[in-house]
Amino acid sequence: MLADTEELRRLYEDHIDRLVQSTGTVLVEHGLDALVISAGTPTPKSPFDDQDHPFRPTPAFAHWVPLREPDSAVVIEPGKRPRLVRARAGGFWDAPPRVESHHIWRALDVVETPAERVAGELPSLRRAAFIGDDPARARAFGFPEAAINPAALVSALHALRVTKSDYERACMAEAGRVAATGHVRLGEAFAHGGRSELALHLLYLEATGQDDPDTPYKNIVAQGENAATLHHVGYDREPRSAPSTSLLVDAGATCLGYASDVTRTWVRGEGGAADAFAELVRRIDALQQTLVAEITPGTAFEALHDRAHELLAEVLCDMELASAEPHTLVENGVTRSFFPHGLGHGIGVQVHDVGHRPHDPRPDNPFLRNTRVIEAGQVFTIEPGCYFIPSLMDELRARPAAADVNWSAIDALRRFGGVRVEDDVAVTDEGARNLTRPAMAELLSSGSDRAGT
Repeated sequence: MLADTEELRRLYEDHIDRLVQSTGTVLVEHGLDALVISAGTPTPKSPFDDQDHPFRPTPAFAHWVPLREPDSAVVIEPGKRPRLVRARAGGFWDAPPRVESHHIWRALDVVETPAERVAGELPSLRRAAFIGDDPARARAFGFPEAAINPAALVSALHALRVTKSDYERACMAEAGRVAATGHVRLGEAFAHGGRSELALHLLYLEATGQDDPDTPYKNIVAQGENAATLHHVGYDREPRSAPSTSLLVDAGATCLGYASDVTRTWVRGEGGAADAFAELVRRIDALQQTLVAEITPGTAFEALHDRAHELLAEVLCDMELASAEPHTLVENGVTRSFFPHGLGHGIGVQVHDVGHRPHDPRPDNPFLRNTRVIEAGQVFTIEPGCYFIPSLMDELRARPAAADVNWSAIDALRRFGGVRVEDDVAVTDEGARNLTRPAMAELLSSGSDRAGT
């Protein structure tokens, strides 16, 4: 966790000043005098159940303050200091939500009030808008329908989250450091064997000091062929008995509401297919680092995604997994059978942060979540992969392009599922700063040569 220092307070104050200015401009453009951003209310698990999901604040609220306090709100009025209305819940069933850090108070005017009296702390609603996931509460406050999450205003506020402040980048770097402790711990445990996917998931939570609801997304912990399921969260309960197998871990952490998103792939065993898969992991790791090094402001992210397919085609040829020219493997869609998802996505207070897909990608890149031109200040993931997904392999076998694939080599690797390597990257004027690898490099031992590092 970031220490509550004068430097952190300064970074946060600069972050709030930036938000006050940019949000004020948006409000003037939309003819508004005030904006109320709700933290939200707890969400029931089911209409047939009296339990709620663990509370997560509305992302727009988390952009301003790192508090998990239901029914609270941030009030923004151009020309005034932002005001935080903290709803204090009564009763004896629950303790007040934990405050992660106290660095925020100097930058805000703070009002504390019982939850039922929040409406009395709101500005005049004549030219005000409400942003939040609880429109019923907005109606109870007296907001007209047109002022509740108006689409044009929501889109403009989303655009403000595309570039990150120094405060936000510091939070994400710390979240990456915390995630790195978990990944390295799991790599070490996997090398010794004897743990199920569920046990490895629990070990990650212990290593990072997170409860499951604290993680930015459900950890993906996949051994062997399970790594071919991109979002594998149905953990096996029994350890793998095979001495030669793989582990793909896609797991992050949070710091003051900001997320990290990190993936590493590990290999256990020696000889034959295990050595070949370990080499594939090294190649994808090198491919990923090449892409990060090639990040340049002014380049379309989709062009970088295309570059990933060119590099993957070279890997397939170099490892004799395919025999055609690299450009042919890309043109015939072969690389998309091995790498079907997008190269990366924006990240911030949401794992798939908003504002990074202003337009749809080309039809051959349907799952690409980032179609922006790369600019300094953006933070996004770079996560190439190479998988042996049964349905996609079967579909590729039925196409004429199957003749360009070395199926005996592919079949030998299918039991390892696949490989993905993912880092969080902050764009600078000169290129990119990797928010993940410095912490990972400090933790990894010199002998960790069978994992993407």
